[in-house]
Amino acid sequence: MVRTLGILREELIRLGHQPIFITPNQFLSVPCPTYPEIRLACLPGRRLGEMIEAAQPCAIHISTEGPLGWAARAYCLKRGLPFTTAYHTRFPEYIQARFQVPLPLTYGVMRRFHARSRTIMVATPTIESELTARGFGHIRRWSRGVDTELFRPHAPEEIAALAPEVAHLPKPVFAYVGRVAVEKNIGAFLDLDLPGSKLVVGDGPRLAETRRRHPGVLFAGVRRGAELAAHYAAASVFVFPSRTDTFGLVLLEALASGVPVAAYPVPGPLDVIGDAGIGVLDEDLGRAARAALAIPRDACREHALAYSWTASARQFLANLAPFGAERVAA
Repeated sequence: MVRTLGILREELIRLGHQPIFITPNQFLSVPCPTYPEIRLACLPGRRLGEMIEAAQPCAIHISTEGPLGWAARAYCLKRGLPFTTAYHTRFPEYIQARFQVPLPLTYGVMRRFHARSRTIMVATPTIESELTARGFGHIRRWSRGVDTELFRPHAPEEIAALAPEVAHLPKPVFAYVGRVAVEKNIGAFLDLDLPGSKLVVGDGPRLAETRRRHPGVLFAGVRRGAELAAHYAAASVFVFPSRTDTFGLVLLEALASGVPVAAYPVPGPLDVIGDAGIGVLDEDLGRAARAALAIPRDACREHALAYSWTASARQFLANLAPFGAERVAA
């Protein structure tokens, strides 16, 4: 989600707009319980209102359902200002995985949060169908893109220069890129009996424990830019074990790198991979991973080229709810 919003900002500026982001790092914040990398703003209401009024925006989009999101929602409702929201993360499923909280309870909270939004933006048809079935309305599509210049197939010498620790792993290489966290279901990948090697790129609250449990796996840590792209390109198959993501931007990054995908047949993979022949979706993740080895890499690359960040930004703009006659109080 953070990567998506960062790229959205760049695209909006390129299209002539002035996006202003209000984030937890602008407030006194505390670590999220069980997930210290995520910061939660403390009592942001009054200062948040002052920041919005100083910005004099034409539209307000609320990206997440955290403390800042609830404060922004309250601000807009009090002043009668329209706003839009996005459903980036299946928080009910995440919370159930971490704390065993029943789904109906957390979906009730999510419905209340999004109920007054003019538009709820979702990434895929599958998530739209799921939310509609759970009583959400005013849903519109906001898809994703991929940087096909950064994420691309690499020659072996490029991989050796940018990812030397990966270049010499026994083949085939099965890779995972993302947070090392319980909701990502990474254990379902690492517990598989697969030939060759396993590679994990990323950090998260379960990294130390996961590294101890799987000493034969190469944990490369967080990688960015050209190094990250080289790690993708070094993989034979990209394994996506999550059952809770709403899209999975990493799927597009792997495909743009010419790497086929193995995943469960769940929202995200169903929409990005589907029956396009560039990945294998199977409830038996090991079978999917082994079968994906036979997929041509050029077909994966060709599929990813259809996704554009510019088109994604234009779709976002079309979904906004401009104030029109309403305005922020001075």
